[in-house]
Amino acid sequence: MTTTTGTEWAAWQQSWDRQQEWYMPDREERFRIMLDMVEALVGTAPRVLDLACGTASITARLLARFPEATSTGVDLDPALLAIARGTFAGDARASFVTADLKDPAWPAKLPYDSYDAVLTATALHWLHSEPLAALYGQVAGLVRDGGVFLNADHMIDEATPRINAAERAQRHARMDQAKRDGVVDWAEWWQLAAADPVLAEPTARRFEIYGEHAEGDTPSAAWHARTLLRQGFGEARAVWCSPSDTLLLAVK
Repeated sequence: MTTTTGTEWAAWQQSWDRQQEWYMPDREERFRIMLDMVEALVGTAPRVLDLACGTASITARLLARFPEATSTGVDLDPALLAIARGTFAGDARASFVTADLKDPAWPAKLPYDSYDAVLTATALHWLHSEPLAALYGQVAGLVRDGGVFLNADHMIDEATPRINAAERAQRHARMDQAKRDGVVDWAEWWQLAAADPVLAEPTARRFEIYGEHAEGDTPSAAWHARTLLRQGFGEARAVWCSPSDTLLLAVK
């Protein structure tokens, strides 16, 4: 990535996307399927909660595809939220809330009591299973009847260890080659953010909150579906998967 300043929000968004795609080459496909399911079940002008929104990658794709949609992004990371807010400054369709999803009171900070869709990607794996199940109960309370929840994340089936090991080895071999070709990884991206005059302070606060990297659980898609049903959704199943990741859809 070339050197940018914190006010060049589009460049920071692009660099975040490239860094994330190093880990997930099929990232755009999962976003496409996610929005396909939103359109199929709640239409083209949904009120959306972008859960653990980060730089608002989902919101960006949502509003590009559905100009009449609105989005509330919620996250705790001050640096990623700075990029999200900078990107959507002046766009009344997008708003952002700073909140800790591990705080039971976080929904009270939202501007609405209910949403047509709650969307999240590659974020909730930093929660352990018990708090994640509790979060799913809160999400069920925010989704209107007939609304949807979609979670695209790492979901590992521990019943297939040989498949898991082979997939992981192949994926990491490809990542190593891309790294040799100059791809910026997670740690390097944050080093660039820390050196930026606008993002340095929120990046420092970010590491005070999270440390180097949060580690949670990656239960199977079946666990996620069972938990969502138990927490108040009417239907839940995978609508897309790769060897290591799944897009799980639940309907209220």
